[in-house]
Amino acid sequence: MLTSEEEKFIKYWGENRDKVQTGFRQYRTGLSIGLIMGIGILINFASGWYTRANMVANSQSTPTVLILGLVIIAIFCSVFYRQFNREANDQRYTELLIKKEKQIKEAQKQQEV
Repeated sequence: MLTSEEEKFIKYWGENRDKVQTGFRQYRTGLSIGLIMGIGILINFASGWYTRANMVANSQSTPTVLILGLVIIAIFCSVFYRQFNREANDQRYTELLIKKEKQIKEAQKQQEV
């Protein structure tokens, strides 16, 4: 038997799965994850633990390139995270529908006997 939470999810996702969601709210979590990764890269870069890489980076790149790279990483993470959540919800929805159909068929077989 499906729980009430699973029933609510089936109802919600059945109504909202085809709606196109736009806006900053859908990207906020993924963007924060991307920015955390970027901060980690900046800390790694600033710590200078690998001196040879640090010398090459200081001689060949500019801070603009580093910041642009971090922004691209953050945007990629936000888009990827949003798509991943959508696919995970769609997979859960499909699995719950299959489970519900199996339960209905089992109930019908028991009533026939």
